[in-house]
Amino acid sequence: MAPVHPAHRVDVLIPSYQRPVALATTLTALFGQTIRDFAVIIADQSAPGEGLDGAEFETLVRAFELRGQTVYYHRRLVRRGLAEQRHFLLSLAAAPYVLFLDDDLLLEPDVLERMLAVIETERCGFVGMAPIGLSHLQDVRPHEQQIELWEGPVRPERYVFETVPWHRHRLHNAANPLHLGWLHARERTVRYKVAWVGACVMFDRVKLLEAGGYAWWSELPPEHCGEDVLAELLVMARHGGCGILPSGVYHLELPTRVPNRTHNTNELIKKYLGTTGGNSGAEI
Repeated sequence: MAPVHPAHRVDVLIPSYQRPVALATTLTALFGQTIRDFAVIIADQSAPGEGLDGAEFETLVRAFELRGQTVYYHRRLVRRGLAEQRHFLLSLAAAPYVLFLDDDLLLEPDVLERMLAVIETERCGFVGMAPIGLSHLQDVRPHEQQIELWEGPVRPERYVFETVPWHRHRLHNAANPLHLGWLHARERTVRYKVAWVGACVMFDRVKLLEAGGYAWWSELPPEHCGEDVLAELLVMARHGGCGILPSGVYHLELPTRVPNRTHNTNELIKKYLGTTGGNSGAEI
């Protein structure tokens, strides 16, 4: 299938499966963004009647179209895994930047504007905004908040498997992004170092493709997790990446669609990044 050819700066790429209410929530949040310089491309692997099929979806699409934006919707019944779904979405994109967005997020109105400002200024490979779990609002975890701020420009960080700073993923647990924002970013956007960011990540599309995109999807079984980890680490090694605070993204806290976490991308990370032969005990 040929890619779309937009005259806008961002393609928002949403993989979805059996989450019609959550997906409608996410689309509504996109409709309320302070910038409109984006299109939306959805790849839905729900069967007919299980996805976003009704009048509510048609109304959202028409509302976007009314102001000159487009929502592309693709039904894909054959499930080959999360990495293949992302590979498919990326193949349809043509904008300079792509925002991979999960289908269960609520966004504050300035999320796209702020992410775009950082990635255009830094010229790095990706910028992530970690979702907040508001059910953990009172669950303050100082032991998971050892943050490393970028004091200068975002630079490449090249690791082998064992030297990846895996501990950084704890920054995104529970409501840590909210609490860290209160501590470090009350009046300005700050950039910080990450192992990876899930759910809401904006890439420079060309830099993601140069790092391989998700072309390695066929090396994974259909049921897997951690595809975002490998892609971001490969981009980070070449072009750098960062998270930003404060976060304006809220997780709807629905059950995962990949309950079996047996197959992750650890072996592919070792293959593509290299290894010292040790064991880092990484959790993805």
